[in-house]
Amino acid sequence: MVQGKVEICGVNTAKLPVLKQQEKEELFVRIKKGDEKAREEFIKGNLRLVLSVIKRFSASNENVDDLFQIGCIGLMKAIDNFDTNLNVRFSTYAVPMIQGEVRRFLRDNSTIRVSRSIKDTAYKAIYAKEAMMKKSCKEPTLAEVAKEVGVSKEEIVYALDAIQNPMSLYEPVYTEGGDALFVMDQISDKKNKEEKWIEHLSLNEAMKQLNSREHEIISLRFFEGKTQMEVAELIGISQAQVSRLEKNALHTMKNFLI
Repeated sequence: MVQGKVEICGVNTAKLPVLKQQEKEELFVRIKKGDEKAREEFIKGNLRLVLSVIKRFSASNENVDDLFQIGCIGLMKAIDNFDTNLNVRFSTYAVPMIQGEVRRFLRDNSTIRVSRSIKDTAYKAIYAKEAMMKKSCKEPTLAEVAKEVGVSKEEIVYALDAIQNPMSLYEPVYTEGGDALFVMDQISDKKNKEEKWIEHLSLNEAMKQLNSREHEIISLRFFEGKTQMEVAELIGISQAQVSRLEKNALHTMKNFLI
């Protein structure tokens, strides 16, 4: 890995901007309102954070451009999932996500070598999908992404499958006060909305054992398929608080059902 390299992925790292805390806060307000220019400016202002993270993987033989692109994907995920109510600096939240993205890439890439052209196609597809989702507020079809990137649908599928990294649902993405938020906490529970397992486990009775706040959280999470972030916004508390209350409620219900 080249440590003295100034240009990475066409970006002059020596001229990367540095945002002040107030600028970050102001940009985030605009980002939450759907301002794409603010999001792009925030990404550029945090590329030095990506550089600092990938330097920790200097022992790797991977191309620095690849690691930088993967780190940028982690940065974008952090921006999209960051909750200002957590009362932590963005960098504190983003670094573990960027590291996790790079580690998954290295773990997967250690056994399967993917050509640079296929990687580039996959990265372009990921970036195009991100941009299209932000612009239209809905997930684009494979055909739409392929048209945006300028390749066939088959090439998109092949490229994305080639760099696919398996991820444990129990992989932590953030920790506050000893309470970890896991990947599974960020996923909408659509399956449980559709299945009728509730009838078989007498959950109606178990739900009666909860207080009003816990009852509301469990209803939103598992009956309406909301993510923890969405629940936090709906009831006006932090995502970390939702996680703790949810775990307590599930523990209470489990003890009742056993």
